[in-house]
Amino acid sequence: MLTGARVRACLAVAAVAFPLAACSSPASTDNPGGAIISTPGQSGDFHGTVLAEPYHKPSMLFTTMDGRTYRIDRDAKRPVVLVFFGYTNCPDVCSTVLADVAAALRPMPTVTRSKVQLLFITTDPARDTGPAMTTYLARFDPSFLGLRAPADETEQVAESMGVAIAGTDPAGSGSGYTVAHGAQVVGFGPDNLAHVIWMPGTPVADLRSDVERLASTA
Repeated sequence: MLTGARVRACLAVAAVAFPLAACSSPASTDNPGGAIISTPGQSGDFHGTVLAEPYHKPSMLFTTMDGRTYRIDRDAKRPVVLVFFGYTNCPDVCSTVLADVAAALRPMPTVTRSKVQLLFITTDPARDTGPAMTTYLARFDPSFLGLRAPADETEQVAESMGVAIAGTDPAGSGSGYTVAHGAQVVGFGPDNLAHVIWMPGTPVADLRSDVERLASTA
């Protein structure tokens, strides 16, 4: 995982600022968690955005939607791990991204599909209980695994991965608030490093091709 110094260095020289998800309207749409990405010609034949400096899976402890302790770098056993930050009450972009990922994975041969795990990390732990995430993710793919942790810890992990989170209701009270968050999907390969980022709106065929490419190296 990126250290604080490494994150600050990334912020200083980031080639792009990823926008926050459209499921909220924060005062600023600049992502405070930058990541160094490839320049044109360095894509390695991926359709998504390639990280020029890949980083390791985070080691922070989460709780799964069925109550188990889960550490991504230790417990994500499949060769390809896709990580998406979102929340079940998100009015638009989260559902779109998850539906696109599910559509990309569905037609894959069984042997390829078995190499891929999607992890959904909630940005709204106050409302996203285990049962809430289970019901929500089952709409897309029952194999998608929901993770939760205290909000401040989740924000630290997200920032280390170049994903911004900014809640519109810091107290987390009531039921009418939204949570602004980066909506990119981060792809880790068999070497346990993040290599590719896919932004919302990435064509399903492109996403499928990239995931299959990652899985082919396993």
